[in-house]
Amino acid sequence: MRIDKYLKISRMVKRRTVAQEMIQAGVVRLNGRPIKPSSVVRVGDVIEIAFPRRILKVEVLCDDEIMVKKGKVAYAILEERSVSLDDSTI
Repeated sequence: MRIDKYLKISRMVKRRTVAQEMIQAGVVRLNGRPIKPSSVVRVGDVIEIAFPRRILKVEVLCDDEIMVKKGKVAYAILEERSVSLDDSTI
């Protein structure tokens, strides 16, 4: 599944266009690397997202769109930390 769609379906981001903008801005990384909105997410991948006030690091547990929509747990939080607005880069 595309990462922009995964972020939306797993409810880490409210809208897919917002996910695409975040990815293009460089605040989302997949397995430690900058990515494109069309990058594919697989089980076991690690996603890092730098929100304005926190950094979230998760492991993908389910990459099946139908199962995630039905309520299966999509990810496990590995790390979540607060940051100041000046230090919000990954």
